[in-house]
Amino acid sequence: MAEFRLPKNSRVKTGKTHKAAEGAKRTTTFKVYRYDPDSGENPQMDTYEVDRDRCGPMVLDALIKIKNETDSSLAFRRSCREGICGSCAMNIDGTNTLACTKPIDDVKGEVKIYPLPHMEVVKDLIPDLTHAYEQLASIKPWMRAEAPVSPTQERLQSPEDRAKLDGLYECILCFCCTTSCPSYWWNPDRYLGPATLLQAYRWIADSRDEATNERLDELEDPFKLYRCHTIMNCTKTCPKHLNPAKAIAETKKLMVERQG
Repeated sequence: MAEFRLPKNSRVKTGKTHKAAEGAKRTTTFKVYRYDPDSGENPQMDTYEVDRDRCGPMVLDALIKIKNETDSSLAFRRSCREGICGSCAMNIDGTNTLACTKPIDDVKGEVKIYPLPHMEVVKDLIPDLTHAYEQLASIKPWMRAEAPVSPTQERLQSPEDRAKLDGLYECILCFCCTTSCPSYWWNPDRYLGPATLLQAYRWIADSRDEATNERLDELEDPFKLYRCHTIMNCTKTCPKHLNPAKAIAETKKLMVERQG
């Protein structure tokens, strides 16, 4: 019988346990992924008991409390705390989401927290997004227009054309969608992933942009765009309730239409 096991150096161990302060009456247990590549040690799951009567309602509040009061070595990204910057994207209770907008009470039982999946880990809950941002840069996510415009006038568009950008411009590049996509797990070197492809369509759909054909030419590749198999994980996990799968489908549709 075949036996499949993770390599020894990637197996997650049981880590340290940190109890809540004496007298805490209402606690929640958090199990947090810890990993320091420089240490040479295996990753481990540390356990923290948090006094909910002295903690805010969101998972990020608990992580900040843990770092400030219990374990200053814990590493994670955060910034706006308003679901706008995307910095605190991580896997919470099995789903990629934003720690700052994830209520602790939404999780039944222990709160298990991991970094975004299938990315190299810088430390603890911090994924290395270098490759993802390089892919984003490759689609030139800015307006490409050569037509002159008066220095005193904006590049105008109709309300109808502006409405076409709804559901696209709101993307905060947290990469929750990209890191939940099996197609991206299998081909991260060549498939651009849902977040980058949604950004690509955002400019393709913009009536002010004049590089539609060039953008489509750049995506005409067996892997960059067509490796999407419409698994829909991206749309299901998006914390901003966007639909990257639809943007990818619209791009494929434009590819077919211009061949007609």
